[in-house]
Order: sequence, then C-alpha cells, then structure tokens
Amino acid sequence: MDEVETPRLTIHEVARLAGVSHQTVSRYFRHNETLKPATRAKIDSVVQQFNYRPNLVARSMRTRRTNRLAITLPVSSYQWPVRLLRAASATAHEEGFQLEVVSVEGDPRARAERVLELAASGQVEGILSLTPMEIDPAASPVPVVVTGDYDDKLRGVNELADASPVQEIVEYLASLGHRVFFHIAGAQSWASARNRKLVYEETVERLGLTSYGVALGDWSPQSGYDAVRGLPDGCGVTAIVAGNDHVAMGAVRGALSRGWRVPGDVSVFGWDDEELGRFATPSLSTVAVDREVQGREAMARLIAAVRGEPAPPPPERSINRVIVRESAGPPPRRA
Repeated sequence: MDEVETPRLTIHEVARLAGVSHQTVSRYFRHNETLKPATRAKIDSVVQQFNYRPNLVARSMRTRRTNRLAITLPVSSYQWPVRLLRAASATAHEEGFQLEVVSVEGDPRARAERVLELAASGQVEGILSLTPMEIDPAASPVPVVVTGDYDDKLRGVNELADASPVQEIVEYLASLGHRVFFHIAGAQSWASARNRKLVYEETVERLGLTSYGVALGDWSPQSGYDAVRGLPDGCGVTAIVAGNDHVAMGAVRGALSRGWRVPGDVSVFGWDDEELGRFATPSLSTVAVDREVQGREAMARLIAAVRGEPAPPPPERSINRVIVRESAGPPPRRA
C-alpha cells in the first residue's frame, strides 16, 4: 500500500490548533521574549506534535529576505573548526536561518573583496568570518561579523591561544609532589603552542621546579612518542605536559614502551579533550576547549546584527577547563 504524505501545516493552522493568532505564532518563531510562558507552551505542543517547521521559501517571497547566512573560511591545508561550525549551524537553524560555508582564497584584502561580492549578491542576509579581513562594515549591504579567533591558516589566536590552563596543570602536578617536568610542545608556528611553552617555562621557574627541557613537536602522536623515547634513563622526569591530546597519547605510548607506568612512574597531560582520550587506557587528563560556545556566541552576534538588535554582551567565562583523569597521579616514591 502506498504511503500517503501528510499535508504540510500552515502557520494559520498552527495558530488555530494552539488557540492563538497567527501573528503570535510568527512572534514565537522569531523567539520573541515577550510571549507568555503559557502561550509559548501551547505553541510548543502543536509544533512538536506535528513536527512543524516554518516555510522559509514562502517567507522569503513575501519579505524579499533569503533567511540565509554564510560563514567564510580561508582555504586551509590543516583542518576546519568542525565543532565551532556545528554549533554555529545549529544556532542559525534554531533561529530559522539556513547556513552555508564558503571558502575564500587570498590575503585579507582579497578575502574582503570576495566577502563583499557575496554580501552584494542578495543570496545571504549576513556573513560570519572566522579570520581577520580588511573590510569597512559600512561598505557591506549586509552585516559582517568577524570573530578574529583564527588566523589566515585557521590556527587559533586570541582566546583560542589562551595558555593560562598550563599554569593550573603545573601547579596541580606540583601539589601531588612532582618536581621534574618535561614539555612536548606543538608546532611553534601556532600562537597557542608558543603561549603554552612560555607559560610552562614561567610557571616551572616561579614554583622553583625543574624542567628537563622542551621538545618541539608538530602536534602529532609520533612527536610525543619520539620525545619520550628520547629521554635518557635516570632523567628524573615524572610529569609531562603535552601540546595536545594527540601528542599526549603518543607520549603515553612512548612511556609504556619503556616500561614506565602511567601514572605510576610518569603523569601525562594533554589538551583539547579529544573523545579518544576519554576512552584510552589510562584515560587522558586534558584541557577541554568549549569551541561550541564560541560558535553559538559568534552566530548570535551575527543574527542580532541581521535583525537590528543589540549585540549580546560578551560572557564572563573561560572556554578552557582542566580535566583530571587517570593519566595524572602522584609521582613514584623514592627509596
């Protein structure tokens, strides 16, 4: 038997079923905060029961609005900020917008020209750029919001390069009794790697601890493995601060290959809270970076600009959080 397609509800039918006006339903989908909780609950019930979604095409024809936003990224050979993009996309969809991701080539000036072309095309109502651009906001017919959290090659800068958790990591390990530390850094072309190396060195010196040195890695597990394998016997290292979780997992494997227990003989900290690290043996101590909140906040700023609303105030919070798991513990007892 052929399946009969259920007719699509209209906004007027949603209003009738909820016992409200269609203007009220329209305000509901614009996330108008003046709606009473009881009114919002009635509309919620109908929307969820019938899985109703606004007809964006019809709305666009009436208002000459596209209900489309864009995120622009530079062409990168490394990786895209997937978690940020996922959160930004979800925020846009929740607000009734469709989202497209556009790669733009060239230096900041060339990217600005490409963004202005997109802004003037009539295809989108606003643009979020994840990298710096030489652009005059007044020259764009639609709002353009620049986050500035990534550089031309999508390497983290500004808040993403905040290395202050390294201080907390070293202080925590020192409180457990660790005195000899080793840092396996990320690629020094990244501001985040340079900052973590600097904070590590400053904190070790301030606390009167000993650093066996810094190995300059490349963010790969292999660099972590090689750095630990290269430590001489009797070096005294009991605490390793790695540039990221990939490096840290390589360091753990290098330690185990030498017969060192983790954390019985050496403790290891990573950075990024990669999912694999949570399920590794031992589970990896790390720094969780809330890239999702960055995506949501950046998109919220853009949507506010598109709607002519005040920009949401910057939150008072850190996107970084130190997480202690099985790979960190007290140093071995000396006879």
